[in-house]
Amino acid sequence: MSSDNGHAAPAAGSDTSTNGHANGHPRKHEVVDSITIRFAGDSGDGMQLAGTRFTDTSALLGNDIATFPDFPAEIRAPAGTLAGVSGFQVHFSSSDIHTPGDVLDTLVVMNAAALKTNLKDLRKDGILIVNSDGFETSDLKKANYKVSPLEDGSLKGYRVVRVAIAKLTVEAVKDCGLTPREQDRCKNFFALGLVYWLFERPLEVTLKWIQSKFGKKPEHMPVLKANTQALKAGYNYGETVELLPVQYQVAKAQIAPGTYRKITGNDAAVLGFAAAGKLANKPLVYAGYPITPASSILEGLTEMRRYGVKTFQAEDEIAAAGVAIGASYGGAIGVTGTSGPGVCLKSEAINLAVMTELPLVIVDVQRGGPSTGLPTKTEQSDLLQAMFGRNGDSPVAIVAPQSPVDCFDMAIEAVRIATRFMCPVFYLSDGYLANGSEPWKIPAVENLPKIEIAHPTQPNSDGTQVHESGDSEGSGAGKFLPYKRDNFLSRPWAIPGTPGLEHRIGGIEKQDVTGNINYEPSNHEHMTNTRAKKIENIAQTIPDLVVTGDADADLLIVGWGGTFGSITTAVERARRKGQKVAQAHFRYLNPMPKNTEAVLKKYKKILVPELNSGQLSWLLRAKYLVPAQGLNKVQGRPFLVSELETAITDALASV
Repeated sequence: MSSDNGHAAPAAGSDTSTNGHANGHPRKHEVVDSITIRFAGDSGDGMQLAGTRFTDTSALLGNDIATFPDFPAEIRAPAGTLAGVSGFQVHFSSSDIHTPGDVLDTLVVMNAAALKTNLKDLRKDGILIVNSDGFETSDLKKANYKVSPLEDGSLKGYRVVRVAIAKLTVEAVKDCGLTPREQDRCKNFFALGLVYWLFERPLEVTLKWIQSKFGKKPEHMPVLKANTQALKAGYNYGETVELLPVQYQVAKAQIAPGTYRKITGNDAAVLGFAAAGKLANKPLVYAGYPITPASSILEGLTEMRRYGVKTFQAEDEIAAAGVAIGASYGGAIGVTGTSGPGVCLKSEAINLAVMTELPLVIVDVQRGGPSTGLPTKTEQSDLLQAMFGRNGDSPVAIVAPQSPVDCFDMAIEAVRIATRFMCPVFYLSDGYLANGSEPWKIPAVENLPKIEIAHPTQPNSDGTQVHESGDSEGSGAGKFLPYKRDNFLSRPWAIPGTPGLEHRIGGIEKQDVTGNINYEPSNHEHMTNTRAKKIENIAQTIPDLVVTGDADADLLIVGWGGTFGSITTAVERARRKGQKVAQAHFRYLNPMPKNTEAVLKKYKKILVPELNSGQLSWLLRAKYLVPAQGLNKVQGRPFLVSELETAITDALASV
């Protein structure tokens, strides 16, 4: 937040007074390109709500936005403890952005634990808004502070704004008829109003939301009144007391004309799968078992009943996969969703879809592992599980969205591939994409891609289909041939109950063309190779791998999935510094685009940033024999742009 108009920022380390004009100076207005702010507090303090409302307001003002919610895995950790801290980060800008930001310009903390867990991310000279009521002796003890950081000088270097948010909130809502506990829960709106004042955000958007949320039932009117008064009180407090001598403005971003909405990755997936069902003219059946961070896809698709979507909450992961396969067998689009632990349980059922060659989409919203691991933290550690996590040679297709908005497009693409090639398709999202948000330009329906279904050969008028290629034992002329393939090697999608399309199906190896049970060694090898070749043929229908950056670069940065934003920003910064670097990002991981080998072998050095221990780099080295070098992070958090910038500089130094 450096000054763009020549005004000096307040002195670093100043603890701004809350009972008079800040430093005695008149208030100034400063225009900045972008701001990164984080709300942090106990998991019951409403930080996710405050961050979401701030995001919506900024989006409606025309800023580009990117968000990063971060919350504990425990259902309810003890209040005020380090394990119970919840945060919501918003990066809003007047220019195009790709990440929620590396370092914070402003940090709002509601208690001592939130300060301890988040202060490291606040830049020096950044604004630190502190709820001083959250630093009592008991709060300090829970956060493992021996002395209050508000008193020991450890916050020197930050612009500290101390506000008794809890007490001021109670004073603002005391006439609303709420219990003391309910009054305290309004303090997130007081903090939000204060931040709205600081960054010159209007209250109207949030006031309308409060009205729509709580104005429908008479018993909710006290809550409506209290939240409204708390929000206004926070804003007016900033206006009256003049906590800082500067208010900050972020102008509208220059974006293409169109209708936009804020969308998270899981919301985009919901809309994408619903749209895919319409595009395919097929009912879509989503079967799942609740699991973080995939559960909201099941919840969202439940609201899509009027668009031909059916949802089923199964008793376990295995049952969910079985329901989805059964739906596909019956002629619907079967989709099942989970996270990494659920994929383990679904593996046998997924292999049934491989053998029967039925369309199935497996949504894997990845999280930190192994086992229960880090349920609310992000990771990219399921790629090799998707590739190889089944018995036998059992190839499947794999796609991976690269941004929250791309979750919509790749959901449609996953359904397209599954129904055209009659195969299982993994859709590898992750917790960072699932919960993060950005502006989405709503597409015109007529511009959405078409979905071509693998149709069976039409039976004869008497209900039979003549075998054209010579019968194997037991096939019988005039019978339907369930494994007679098209030019992509896709078998027909024969719907039960269709006259003339009776056939045998199951998990035992099939005879080529006829689908009869067959144990012959040569047939098994042929069918294994055919199933693999069919997956390879998908590459004929997907885009080439796109390379951006310097044509004469020695270093290529290769990523996949949710690392796109951080990598893109780091490459842009590196090129502005004169470094010769190029970038390629995979959205299709099996098969990879058909030009992949040609792209990779153009570069002397390949750096592969991944939120795992090196899974894509392992695949690239094994498949293409290229010197791919991994840059790996397994901390449950996405890459910082600064981490990638340093890695790029180091890699170029050794070229």
